[in-house]
Amino acid sequence: MRYLKALFLLLVIVGGLNWLLVGIAKYDLVAAITGNAFGQTNLLSSIVYVLVGVSAIALVPTLIAWVGADDRAA
Repeated sequence: MRYLKALFLLLVIVGGLNWLLVGIAKYDLVAAITGNAFGQTNLLSSIVYVLVGVSAIALVPTLIAWVGADDRAA
């Protein structure tokens, strides 16, 4: 499970960096890597976007446990 959470975190970081690039430079890294223009999608880019979203959802219990552990320590 540890490696799966690390993969989820990596995908969420990739998604966050992609949004940072979109916001600052109007550059969609995922679209560029998958051969699309800004704002366009194909099967591969859609898979990447879905994996990033699923990873974010999968990390919610980790966040809740982390916040809960911090509350118990205080």
